[in-house]
Amino acid sequence: MDPASLRFDDDGVIPNSRLPALVYDDVPEARAAADCEELFARHGWLGAWRNGIYPFHHFHSTAHEVLGIVAGAATVMLGGPQGSELRVRRGQVLVLPAGTGHCNLGGEGLVVVGAYPDGMDWDLCRGDPAEHDAVRGNIARVPLPRADPVHGAGGPLTTLWDDRDGD
Repeated sequence: MDPASLRFDDDGVIPNSRLPALVYDDVPEARAAADCEELFARHGWLGAWRNGIYPFHHFHSTAHEVLGIVAGAATVMLGGPQGSELRVRRGQVLVLPAGTGHCNLGGEGLVVVGAYPDGMDWDLCRGDPAEHDAVRGNIARVPLPRADPVHGAGGPLTTLWDDRDGD
């Protein structure tokens, strides 16, 4: 089950990432919150929470994030205001590299399980232009995860997020 790969450019407000956002469809464990939490934890993505996606453009400059859609559906804007709309639904998993903008544009009954590789500490950034250089520096220092949150060590993320290209 290879994920779709989405890339977004730095727009001067939302930095995004040189790494692609990944979208996995039809992940069986992403149909129940407890199963999704267990899947992520098994692969080292920790600090799980259950909620939705904020209804404003934001990103995390100090952590990568995985989002398992365990109930409902929504339209999510990825990549910031200049990015792309994506309709998400139960059973999907989104993996967002540090810096990737995301915003819930609306939906029905959305429940998300989120987590971070190795329990990374996350921040909440809204794209303040005065902080742009500082957050880009933070993003560049975020280490790559040791494992794909869906498939574990050797999963597609470990190849698609190859760091040899630098930022």
